[in-house]
Amino acid sequence: MGRRLLVTSRQLIMVVSICSVLSVTNGLVKKEDIESSLSIVHEVSSQSLGSLCVTEQFRSLTVPIDSLRFESARQKADLAATLLQDLGVAHHNGLQDAISKNILVSDSSVLSARVLAMNATTGTLINCAWWQKQGMEMGGPKKVSDTIMEVGHRPSADYPWYEDADSSPGLRSPKFIESPPNISYRGWWTYPYYSCSARRWLMSYSVPIPPPGRRGLKGFLSLDVDVSHLEVNQCEARPDFPSPKSMFVFHGSHKCHNFTSECIFKPSVHVPSWSRGRYQCHCRAGFYSPHHDGIFNGSLVEVAWEEHLENSSNSWETIYHCLECAPGCHYCTDPSPCLATYNWPIRITFLSVSCWCAFSSLVLIIYVYHYRNVKVFKAASPAFLCITLLGCATMYLEMAAIFPVLDKLSCVMTKWTRHLGFCVTYTALLMKTWRVSLTYRVKSAHKVKLTDNQLLQWMVPILLVMLIYLGTWSVSATPTAEEIMDNNGLRFMQCIYNWWDHSLAIGEVFFLAWGVRVCYNVRHAESMYNEARLISYAIYNIALVNIMMIAFHLFIFPRAGPDIKYLLGFIRTQLSTTTTIALVFGPKIYRVLHGQGDQWDDRVRSRGVTASFSLNGIGVVPEQALDPYQENEELKEEIQKLAAQIEFMKIVHMEMNNRHIKPKPGGYFTALNAPIAVQSPLSKQGITNKPTEEL
Repeated sequence: MGRRLLVTSRQLIMVVSICSVLSVTNGLVKKEDIESSLSIVHEVSSQSLGSLCVTEQFRSLTVPIDSLRFESARQKADLAATLLQDLGVAHHNGLQDAISKNILVSDSSVLSARVLAMNATTGTLINCAWWQKQGMEMGGPKKVSDTIMEVGHRPSADYPWYEDADSSPGLRSPKFIESPPNISYRGWWTYPYYSCSARRWLMSYSVPIPPPGRRGLKGFLSLDVDVSHLEVNQCEARPDFPSPKSMFVFHGSHKCHNFTSECIFKPSVHVPSWSRGRYQCHCRAGFYSPHHDGIFNGSLVEVAWEEHLENSSNSWETIYHCLECAPGCHYCTDPSPCLATYNWPIRITFLSVSCWCAFSSLVLIIYVYHYRNVKVFKAASPAFLCITLLGCATMYLEMAAIFPVLDKLSCVMTKWTRHLGFCVTYTALLMKTWRVSLTYRVKSAHKVKLTDNQLLQWMVPILLVMLIYLGTWSVSATPTAEEIMDNNGLRFMQCIYNWWDHSLAIGEVFFLAWGVRVCYNVRHAESMYNEARLISYAIYNIALVNIMMIAFHLFIFPRAGPDIKYLLGFIRTQLSTTTTIALVFGPKIYRVLHGQGDQWDDRVRSRGVTASFSLNGIGVVPEQALDPYQENEELKEEIQKLAAQIEFMKIVHMEMNNRHIKPKPGGYFTALNAPIAVQSPLSKQGITNKPTEEL
């Protein structure tokens, strides 16, 4: 662990030092100097040297490179200069040779070293010790012949590493670069230069050795460092992945279009490390190019840039410029669209219909409340009817939640409107049907009484569980939208489905199954206005529609586009919600509009169901006392039943005591001769109300 932290701290220090050097260097170097240096590098690397190695032997750049990587060689040069200054350079040829060979050239980065002894007054060369590294296979450093520099003459100013201090006293020669800040050097580093004799790129460190007095011999020490192994990396610097061979001064000098393409450095063993255009321009994410698959060679881009500056060609702006992809494309090779299109006129039409249905549901709530004392609504519990309509309006609003391009907020609203609306509507219908089931299945003489308040007490926990589930879901794992593809490979946003959706779907399936079972149990039950059967049909319809839509989404249209999914959502809402409203409220509204809202269903009354029996199971309004008109109606029904039973018993006894009386074939009493149990004539054709009226 300690070793890992140590390595990390070293890497951090390296990144900080590189960034500081890079910022200082880029702040001092002009763009024109970088471009001229790149031109020299290109001229040398392309071997079109021209008159370079004919009329001149050296060609210097005008940009500095980091010299801290050769710190050990500089320290040895300063040490050797200090020794020579203390001992003097006069008559110490052996010392000069030893210093050049054993101290300076022994460094692995040093290619050659020299020590010059000159007359302090005339500046003529007295002695020169020059050692050059020839390679380990040739025995190591070799001494260069003194004829390279003529003794008795002043050293030539053409050498990049030499500058007479008398020519610019107190000033830094333009041959040398400035020292790094807050660091004191005895000498100066030169700008990188190409040596025709060495056929390499070099960088020299020169240290003047002043004479002990006004007269005598002054010294000059210099060493050459081979920098040919460094790389001209023109791409942007990456402090997170520093390259030890890159020269920071050339970072960011590439010619790629920065906004549309990205520079990728491509080192190659077949290309000299000192060469221009050793990179590739790759189109960035969201851009493409019809040329070269969006990957451009850096050398060609450099040539196109020069032609652009000369206004001789526009290839840099056309061929080597990446084009923006279609909206929403993360990657593309042509201008083809990546996002699925939305048919907004159709979607607006569906949304308008759904909003109108939601508004109509709220209007129906007002309508039910206004006619709450009418028997057709009073027998069906107006409170539950209003709750049902409120749930239907909530389910209609799902179409508004999924109307726009889906995001986090719309996905949250989709889950709430869909599941909460379903729970409210389905629970209200199921509670009423469950009350009929309990009333219908009772076998004792005691009548089961379940009021609306008792049913609401059962309904509230169910809704509370749904609210807690949806609230926890929205807070802990907020539903978001994800990108999916349709059959054409076009992407669009859809709300994610995870285990929260699957768990809730499983619970709703079991809830639907229980509702279907309750409806099946009351299939033969009779209720006023036949409401129990209509609610059963509505519950059957909800279950069937949801199963069909799940099959459509999973098996038939698994990769449908956004418009198809919106259409399926609209169809599901209309088939389930609108059909439920039509079945439950259609017959009631029809009766009210035709003035039959306070009339009992004659067909149900003929089967023996009294007006006191409703979907509540205990009467029309169990919590309130019946009004005189309603009491009179129920008394009339009871009297009619009693009169029918009396008439039946009279006819039966008459036939038993008068066997010669036979009913006419096809007559009113034909059914009495059947071998089965005797039934009341009231069940066939009914008995007129004459006896009742006589009573």
